[in-house]
Amino acid sequence: MNAQPNIDMLEATRLTREGRLAEAMALLQGGLPNGHPPVPSGNAGENAGQRQGGPVARIIEMMPPSSRGGAWTSPKFNFPQTAPDGSAGGLSQPQMPEALRGFLDHMGQSGSALGLDGLVGPGPARAPAPLPEGARFEERTFANEVGSRAYKLYIPSGYTGQPVALVVMLHGCTQSPDDFAAGTRMNELAEEQTFLVAYPAQAKSANVSKCWNWFNAADQQRNRGEPSLIAGITRQIMHDFSVKPGRVYVAGLSAGGAAAVIMGSAYPDLYAAVGVHSGLACGAARDMPSAFAAMRQGGAPHLGGAEQLVPTIVFHGDRDTTVNPVNGDQVIAQSKAGSDLRTTVSRGQAQGGINYTRTVASDDSGHPMLEHWVLHGAGHAWSGGSPSGSYTEPRGPDASREMMRFFLEHPKPAAASSM
Repeated sequence: MNAQPNIDMLEATRLTREGRLAEAMALLQGGLPNGHPPVPSGNAGENAGQRQGGPVARIIEMMPPSSRGGAWTSPKFNFPQTAPDGSAGGLSQPQMPEALRGFLDHMGQSGSALGLDGLVGPGPARAPAPLPEGARFEERTFANEVGSRAYKLYIPSGYTGQPVALVVMLHGCTQSPDDFAAGTRMNELAEEQTFLVAYPAQAKSANVSKCWNWFNAADQQRNRGEPSLIAGITRQIMHDFSVKPGRVYVAGLSAGGAAAVIMGSAYPDLYAAVGVHSGLACGAARDMPSAFAAMRQGGAPHLGGAEQLVPTIVFHGDRDTTVNPVNGDQVIAQSKAGSDLRTTVSRGQAQGGINYTRTVASDDSGHPMLEHWVLHGAGHAWSGGSPSGSYTEPRGPDASREMMRFFLEHPKPAAASSM
């Protein structure tokens, strides 16, 4: 299904440390020169089996922060351009060590298990928060012709079969449904306001860092790839539970935020509004090198190409060193779909001390259609989140509560909510 090249960061690191720089740089671009496969390291252990036994998934997000709530950082190297003959044409052999030095610096201690525990390994084990009496947090599975994905569904204690809203939450890289639920506190909000929350789980077999593959062209289209799986999960819940027509929403963080934008673009009939935290516009990247470029400096999405305006709320820290804040601007511009909206700007400070600028774009009737929250001094983390989850900024405004407020202001008309 996926024609994009796989990248084995473990192998790239090993090749670099052995001085095989041309091979390492070629591998980072998607394949070794001259078609030679990587030679397994003698101490690779279980990783060697993974490389030989099947395709290796891609790592797309940058390096996690060293402390909880800190900023993610990007590897300090640039992908060389590929020459017409397929060789690495952007860097000469003497330049390669400098280009790779930052990559190794971010891989952890030299001589450790390649320092990837914080990138692809599980987070610190925590006891799950006790559920309120009568609430459920169920693990379920959806499968179609594309594949299958597990997901967790929070059913609040106040749900007794009455029609309620559904929010689909797409986690960021290295995260899990439990981690994302803890960090965003969305289940607590669902308990308070009585709505369903679904957390699709990206499989390591699809991406070793558990990133949604937002950068692949095949995963940006309706009824194909990962969008078909996420939409299928959504529809399965709508079939099994009483979901209020026109009250289905999707939101996500980072890679999950980019995937949420794709879902809103590909399924405007299914999702009434979209929430994006530290994400990117649909089509900002089409492959691995352009993904890194988009994260670093913004992509080249198809602005104004949407058939209809998709109500969207965006949060982005202006000190985000993983996904450049310009991407938040591009999400808003794309969601606008060429509509003529009037904007108002306000500024404030969250109780935790983070200042923000909030821009609201409204239609001719004065109804807000787009919101853009720029969080001053914040990095790559969910604003107002709980430190019990990863990649959160507790000092910021409550992104979960603000997203739900925005969502509930935007029900989809019944005639437009067909599937």
